[in-house]
Amino acid sequence: MDFHPGLSLLGDLQAHLRGLPSPDLVWVPCFRQRDLLAASRWAKRKSVPLIFDPLISAYDKQVDERGKLDLTSARAQRLLAWERKLFQRADRVIADTPAHADYFVQVLGVERGRVNVIYVGAEASLFRPRPRTDEILPTPREVLFYGSFIPLQGPQVVIEAARLYRGPPVKWTLLGHGPLRAACEKMADGLRNVSFENWLPYEALPARIHRADILLGVFGTTAKADRVIPNKVFQALASGKVVVTRLASAYPEEMVHAKNCGLVWVEAGNGQSLADQIALLAANPDRVRELGEAAAETSVQFFSEAILGQQLDVALKATATWNRNR
Repeated sequence: MDFHPGLSLLGDLQAHLRGLPSPDLVWVPCFRQRDLLAASRWAKRKSVPLIFDPLISAYDKQVDERGKLDLTSARAQRLLAWERKLFQRADRVIADTPAHADYFVQVLGVERGRVNVIYVGAEASLFRPRPRTDEILPTPREVLFYGSFIPLQGPQVVIEAARLYRGPPVKWTLLGHGPLRAACEKMADGLRNVSFENWLPYEALPARIHRADILLGVFGTTAKADRVIPNKVFQALASGKVVVTRLASAYPEEMVHAKNCGLVWVEAGNGQSLADQIALLAANPDRVRELGEAAAETSVQFFSEAILGQQLDVALKATATWNRNR
């Protein structure tokens, strides 16, 4: 049952007046910190557990990702105190990566035993590999970046890499909109191997991914960029496409140390590192195909719906056990 409060702070009162029946649990989804206080009051009144799936921290977003608040400022400290109190009200907190779980524990004060990791993954009905064929790969090859052009993604690093690139002909395409797009377009002025595309309908994204040869992840240097696995990485892997992205602690260690996992790691914020890896791939079509096949296998092994279902099952069982023992 979905419930959307008209006013977050009074959501529990609205739920009471509407006579919502008691559920097995209350799940507050991502980006809804504002709903957590009222949801926790209602859950406590109904004696049911509350799970919070924040995806991101409001404090982390304002201080680290956007840099709107100085770490030592009074506003930043108030935001941190507010969010720490909110997170304490949840019986269980969901993190999208182990690195984010560490952040919730170390910065937001959540007990380690109350945090579970559930990866985001990609919709299997949309993002899946194409059947293998023996067609000749196109030349020039296409390197595709898509996203919201925010600092975490480091789109300017892609432009720098395109400028530094020395290798077989490739086309660098940047798709999407966001704060850094205008700056990237200015940086790309005069580069004939770079083009920009506007957003397309979500259901058209899988086909657009398959038109490209190499997919790009993120290259930002912020602490938050080290804690996330972007949606597009999940989507590209599920589509059986090799992904070049920054090395980050968000990924399972088995993937980081694997010889063939479908991911090619580069140094964060380093355009030359990215240019060099693209040149190696562009010169070796067989390697691109091999890594694409490995990408699909990695998606199944680590991020499939079956794996996510197992992670969810663990979280739900832990929540039920905790609720009985509290």
